[in-house]
Amino acid sequence: MGARGPVPKRSHQRLRRNKDDVPAEKISAIGVVPVPELGLPDPHPIIVDFYESLKASAQSKYYEPSDWAYARFTLHFADRLVKSGKPSSQMLAAINSALTDLLVSEGARRRVRLEVEREQARGEVIDLAAMFRERLAQ
Repeated sequence: MGARGPVPKRSHQRLRRNKDDVPAEKISAIGVVPVPELGLPDPHPIIVDFYESLKASAQSKYYEPSDWAYARFTLHFADRLVKSGKPSSQMLAAINSALTDLLVSEGARRRVRLEVEREQARGEVIDLAAMFRERLAQ
């Protein structure tokens, strides 16, 4: 479980850079983890979109087969919740907690010191006035 309290700041925003108390133990694994299909009968479109976004998310590269099974298990109950005529707040809280364990939100990722930095598209700045002057001069 991650640290309690407020969500930590991003690493470049922190003033102090303390060393971790206990270094993480690393286990080597060989090969890429295949992403299973959702496998729910007639899932709600929101659940399908969520699973597809989970597959495309940067943190999913750290998922093991058990994480994918946990995601499918969680989304089974999320599907039941979304389709329910009388949703349960306890089920929503449990699903939210499970999704936090899967590092779905930025706050959950920051608590375990995982930051996603997307490459932004690089554009070229064009001087429109100069472009029009050139066209008028022709």
